[in-house]
Amino acid sequence: MQTGYYSSAAGMVTQFNRIDTIANNLANVNTVGYKEDNLIVGDFMRLYQEKRDQLDNKNNTKEAASFINRTMTRAPQVVDKYTDFSVGSLQKTSNTLDFALSKEGLFFVVKTPQGLRLTRDGSFTTDNEGKLVTKQGYEVLADDYFNTKEGITISEFDSVLTVDKNGQISTNVPESLNMTQGKKFFIAQPQNEQLLEKVGDNLYKTEELATLEPVEESGAVEQGFVEKSNVNAVKMMTDLIETNRLVGMYQKAMDTQMNEMNKDAIEKIASKA
Repeated sequence: MQTGYYSSAAGMVTQFNRIDTIANNLANVNTVGYKEDNLIVGDFMRLYQEKRDQLDNKNNTKEAASFINRTMTRAPQVVDKYTDFSVGSLQKTSNTLDFALSKEGLFFVVKTPQGLRLTRDGSFTTDNEGKLVTKQGYEVLADDYFNTKEGITISEFDSVLTVDKNGQISTNVPESLNMTQGKKFFIAQPQNEQLLEKVGDNLYKTEELATLEPVEESGAVEQGFVEKSNVNAVKMMTDLIETNRLVGMYQKAMDTQMNEMNKDAIEKIASKA
């Protein structure tokens, strides 16, 4: 009886973790470039199949039956967490310093006090020195950063600024309509997106950043657009309702088992009195 109570309690804690994740997704439904987080909850069948394959227990044997009985007492738990990196819809802003990446797996590289980071949020601006920065003030880097240690600077005399699909920036020659090429965005493509770590401010950390090379022809940069969050608000609300119902079910199961344990204890005490 206690085993069932503990399993119900663990199941409730698991659903609380799901609620936290869903709530965070909903809070960022309007955050530019935000990527949806999801949890994987380990159920009995998944745990059984994984461990059975590891232990090589044959079906219909005493060892397999014993293992099933032990596994059934295991509580539900969060076994994995992943981020959905699918591309969100692009929203036109017509702002010269707004940029979106139309392909999955690509990121802008920015410089923070904690080191280099990746971001999909391309709503940039300029600081007092003319440097191209994020809304949080982090410097946006050029593809030659590892050689020059410089970012991207926009001159106050650059009345015309265009960026092609590969991130090449071009500005007009002062007092003319002739264009000249300048810096180029440092666009990176990590080998495994699921190894990226969210560190706040819509930034990602990766151990391989120091070895990443710029993508020369990404063909993904869209000037005058921003990438909206890929969170499906309707799905998240549905998941939230489902999770709340599961919490209520676990609560009811815990109450029932606790009442039965108290009843058994009272009856045993009464029989010995």
